[in-house]
Amino acid sequence: MPSHAQSAAQTGDADYLAYVKFLGLVDRVRLAPDFPALDHLEVRLLNGLVLALPQKTTVLQAMKMFEDVSTTTAHRRLKALSRKGFVVFNMDEQDNRVKYVAPTALTGRYFSLLGLCLKDAVGS
Repeated sequence: MPSHAQSAAQTGDADYLAYVKFLGLVDRVRLAPDFPALDHLEVRLLNGLVLALPQKTTVLQAMKMFEDVSTTTAHRRLKALSRKGFVVFNMDEQDNRVKYVAPTALTGRYFSLLGLCLKDAVGS
């Protein structure tokens, strides 16, 4: 008995084919030399930060964003995202102990390209 994926592919299920096309396009964006490589946790953190906008996110909030990720690991990945140019850390104007983490223009370009991938995949 064929799996649902095999059935969908064989019958030309439009949603299945659009999603597969989207996955292929996203892989091309992620492998493009325009962007540093991201691991799965870095992608999750970026997604979480962007979803929280326009609200400011403190580093502590970002570190606690996912229950299945230790705060130490999340903090290391946030620093890696900063080194790669995807986020910046900004001090609070009233309290120097508080830092905010914010996406950069590079993150904006990255998500814009992913949006184009979605449009392209759905449009065909």
